[in-house]
Amino acid sequence: MKLPAFIEKLLKGPSGDLRIQAFRYLISGGTAFLADTALLTLLTEVFGSKYLLLWTAIAFSVGLLITYLFSIRWVFDKRSVSNRTVEVTVFVLIGVTGLALTELMMWLFASRAGLHYLPSKLITTALVFIWNFAAKKLLLFR
Repeated sequence: MKLPAFIEKLLKGPSGDLRIQAFRYLISGGTAFLADTALLTLLTEVFGSKYLLLWTAIAFSVGLLITYLFSIRWVFDKRSVSNRTVEVTVFVLIGVTGLALTELMMWLFASRAGLHYLPSKLITTALVFIWNFAAKKLLLFR
């Protein structure tokens, strides 16, 4: 396969191949991460770190919305759940679990271990990324 055709396959058309889905999820997750981290940084720098866990939850929620939109429109082309309300509910439950993991790890790394909140966010994001992709793939987009 020629490189331009390969790149086009990665970015356009059906995403039935797990490698294509993982690549696209990495892009969507990266976009969500940038929005999430930018908002976390903005809220923390403007309003202070006293409410870091609240800022983390707000920023994470924005990232969750971005990931959902990417997931249903670009990353996965097969849905396991035909009822949109059920799909969104499961997606949110996966996200809330991811948020709980995020909050726990941010607390552990930033509050308990004393790491700056941005390196803490990087480590946390990498670990929660794996959870989110696997859970969404297995439960919603088989």
